[in-house]
Amino acid sequence: MKPWWFRLGRYARPQAAGLAGVAALMLAGVALETLRPWPMKWIMDGVLAERPLPVAASAWLARLPAADTPPGRLAWLAALTVALYAALQTVRTLQAYVQSGIGLRMVFDLGADLFEHLQRLSLSFHGRRRAGDLLRRVTTDTGCVRDLVLWVYLLAASSLASLGAMLAVMWRLDRGLAALALAVAPALGLLIRRFARPLTDRSARQQQLEAEIMALAEQTLTLLPLVQSYAREPAETRRFRRLSRRTVQAYLANIGAQLRFKIGTGALTALGTAALTALGGWRVLQGRLTPGELWVFLSYLAALYAPMETLAYLSMGYATARASARRVFEILDAQADVRDAPDAVPLPVVAGRRPARVQFERVTFGYEPGRPALREVSLDVAPGETVALVGPTGAGKSTLVSLIPRFYDPQAGVVRWNGTDVRRLRLAELRGAIALVLQEAWLLPLTVAENIAYGRPDADRAAIERAARLAQADEFIRRLPQGYETVLGERGVTLSGGQRQRLAIARALLREAAVLILDEPTSALDAATEAAVMAGLAALQRDCTTFVIAHRLSTVRRATRIAVLDGGRIVEVGTHEALLAAGGLYSRLHLQPPGSAERPPAATGAEEQTART
Repeated sequence: MKPWWFRLGRYARPQAAGLAGVAALMLAGVALETLRPWPMKWIMDGVLAERPLPVAASAWLARLPAADTPPGRLAWLAALTVALYAALQTVRTLQAYVQSGIGLRMVFDLGADLFEHLQRLSLSFHGRRRAGDLLRRVTTDTGCVRDLVLWVYLLAASSLASLGAMLAVMWRLDRGLAALALAVAPALGLLIRRFARPLTDRSARQQQLEAEIMALAEQTLTLLPLVQSYAREPAETRRFRRLSRRTVQAYLANIGAQLRFKIGTGALTALGTAALTALGGWRVLQGRLTPGELWVFLSYLAALYAPMETLAYLSMGYATARASARRVFEILDAQADVRDAPDAVPLPVVAGRRPARVQFERVTFGYEPGRPALREVSLDVAPGETVALVGPTGAGKSTLVSLIPRFYDPQAGVVRWNGTDVRRLRLAELRGAIALVLQEAWLLPLTVAENIAYGRPDADRAAIERAARLAQADEFIRRLPQGYETVLGERGVTLSGGQRQRLAIARALLREAAVLILDEPTSALDAATEAAVMAGLAALQRDCTTFVIAHRLSTVRRATRIAVLDGGRIVEVGTHEALLAAGGLYSRLHLQPPGSAERPPAATGAEEQTART
């Protein structure tokens, strides 16, 4: 596999033109930085000490008014100093602006790729990860590409260019002093080698703990109703504070290593500066250097040590970028458990009919190795048929239907769609032909209309409103402040549970899918609303193959067939009347008294009495 820094380089290629402009501005800045000390040298030597100016400087001053007198030359040279400073600041500001745009575009490109890949990874992968940690990887760790390209590579190139320019001029002024200035370089190299590994490790530890804090905050806020209902706020706060203290310790350890590194580099450059100042001053006293030349040399010395320190500090930037990149590529390199096969085929349609035939052939599946949730399940569902799945909690009902859209793939056996193994179908087409209504109605902070049309964004308003009417949602939607244009709160918290469920049903109705999966679709509805909604669903079910998981007898009795699961196996299949007459598990589940441990398709109250009569 290619090294991490090479892989990040692909995000810099689309920004090649902008990076070339930054490089040009960088070189212009180096040139201006090289010229900046010279007007002061000419003031010190040519004006104050009345020494002859260089030919080029004299020729330039000769063309300027009032430059033939010392005050005039002083004024013009001072103006030149200001002009060079202003030009340098303009170039640096423009460079920073262009760099910022390039950096953001690279970060967002990497973040988009990571976000896209995360959506392709299976539910089993996400079940092993904390959402807050993944969120940090997308929003924060993706900054590694900006840090590497701009604050390591580009900064290294800028520092080397500046170092080369300053050293060339210093070498021409005095080779001995230039050699002495470079004497600190080997010591800086040893310092970098000493601190490189601790900086990388401590930066990685700090980032990991910061990700854990984000994950804890996300988890607690998501489950806030549970936290508040059990009065667990103090306990969660204590967890947050403990993790915060560990993060502070890791942060301080990282900062401590950085400060020790900076102190070391500062001490080395200070010693070099002191030695050069003493030796340069001695040479001025000997007449081997002019005061102006010493000024230029010391100015260049500061400009020389600045890029040398920058090059030394780059190891910290490299360490931080490497730690973040490691977390990013850990996700990007994760293989999706569920993905398109190399020879994936289009979704088959039998004789032009939309409903699909779904077959489970000796299917075995488990979320963990050695613990199957389904055991050799076989079931053949004809096109347009409605099958209800019932059984005790944990029997495998929801697990079974989750294999149809390939949220998971079975460890053994086959799930077929119109005779084709679903693992050979194009995943997007397969899921595009399925509509789901789950027990928990998931809504987004979008308008009501956008939530209903989430699975069919090209639907017109008439189709959206028709689906809402069939789901018995149109009436309450029109009472909202902006009707169908009302923006819902996060996860639909501004609506009641029944209202959220009706919107989810409307979304499934609008999808007009070949297969409809209803997992407790009316659990949050009262009896009257349930009857109206089920009438709307009945119209939809005539045109699709339907799987219903329900505990309410009224829902189960409408099914063409009922499959009873227990312990991951199908133990009974038949109609409601046939299963009751058989006296098996289905019959026992309906006829046992309220409150018993094994409680099935919710025959409670009046429904239970109906079942008995």
